[in-house]
Amino acid sequence: MKRFRFDEQLRFESGAVRLIGVDEAGRGPLAGPVVAAAVLLPEKPDASLKGVRDSKKLTPARRRILFDAVRSHAARWSVGWAGPREVDRCNILQATFLAMQRALHRLGPVDAADLIVVDGNRVVPGIPTPQRAVVSGDDKSLSVACASVVAKVVRDRWLFALARRHPEYGFERHKGYGTADHMRAIERVGPCPEHRMSFLSKLAQRSLPL
Repeated sequence: MKRFRFDEQLRFESGAVRLIGVDEAGRGPLAGPVVAAAVLLPEKPDASLKGVRDSKKLTPARRRILFDAVRSHAARWSVGWAGPREVDRCNILQATFLAMQRALHRLGPVDAADLIVVDGNRVVPGIPTPQRAVVSGDDKSLSVACASVVAKVVRDRWLFALARRHPEYGFERHKGYGTADHMRAIERVGPCPEHRMSFLSKLAQRSLPL
C-alpha cells in the first residue's frame, strides 16, 4: 500500500512511534456541521484498508464499506464537530480547528512520541503532541485517508438525519452544498437553523448588483 509506505517513511523520518491521522469534512457547505476525525491505526494495518484514499475519490457505497473496515481495524478512532452557529461565530477555519481539537481530545491519551498528521497546510492549534501538516494528506497518508473516510461518512449520515427533519431542502442529495436545487429551496422557504448564516450572507452580498 503506497499510503502505508508514506506513513512508514514519515514515522521513520520523525522518529514517531505511532501516527494519528486527522482530516475534516464539510468546510464548504451552506448547512450542517464541519466534522473532523482522528484515526490511530495499528502498526500493521489490515489488508481491508488497502482501498482507503481521499474520501472525495470514493463512491458513497465504497466509503461505507471502508468506514466499517476502519472502525473494525483502527486501534482507536474518534470524531468531533463544530455546528453552524460556531461556524458563524468564529469563521470556518477556526471552527474546523475546533472540530479537530474535539476529535483529538475524544481519541484519548496519546504519547509524546506519537505524531499527529493533519491534512492541509496548517497544524491544529493548542495540541501539545507533535504535528505535521501534509498537503493532500488524504491521498498520501493511510492514516489521514482513514480519517477522511470516517469524517465524510459520519457527516453524510448526519445530513441524512437532517433531511428527515427538513425534507424541503433535499439534504440527502446535496449534503448541504450550494447546488441550484438547494438555493431554490432556500429562496422558497428560507433557511433553517442548520444553515450557516454567515455563508448565506456572503452569497447574498455577491449577488447584489454593482
